[in-house]
Amino acid sequence: MGWDSVNGGDIFRQEARRMNLTVEEFSRLCKENFEVDRSLDDMLKNLISSENGPSIVESRLSGWWAHSAGIDCLRVWVEVSDRERANRIMSREGGDFERVHSASLQRNSDDMARYKILYGIDLDDMSPYNVIIEADDLSPSEVLAIVKGKLREKE
Repeated sequence: MGWDSVNGGDIFRQEARRMNLTVEEFSRLCKENFEVDRSLDDMLKNLISSENGPSIVESRLSGWWAHSAGIDCLRVWVEVSDRERANRIMSREGGDFERVHSASLQRNSDDMARYKILYGIDLDDMSPYNVIIEADDLSPSEVLAIVKGKLREKE
């Protein structure tokens, strides 16, 4: 569609690499030093609110930020099971399933606690999202087709 985008997970992973940390180590740092996490979140909030910002901002909290800012947009949550999330991480980053699955569960638990403390956000609360896609059995192109359909409905 020719839209520009920003992926919050990519930014997170890039920052981890810049600091010579694994994703797990960087996640622990964010858990211990909230200012690191806040700075990344502030960057995404600014992009979402900017007139010249990207058309698509992907992150765990982007729907919350857009909702809180009163931005009229499609706020999509793509839901997958813990097992599927681990499989997708493995396909992107490699690794042993049990280790990746365990690390993913721990990161999710850490993130949920941190977002609750930092922002009062409960990641189980889907109210900011106007589209929720159960994607365990969907390919990326199938997810995209659903989103395109929702965008056409919104026009």
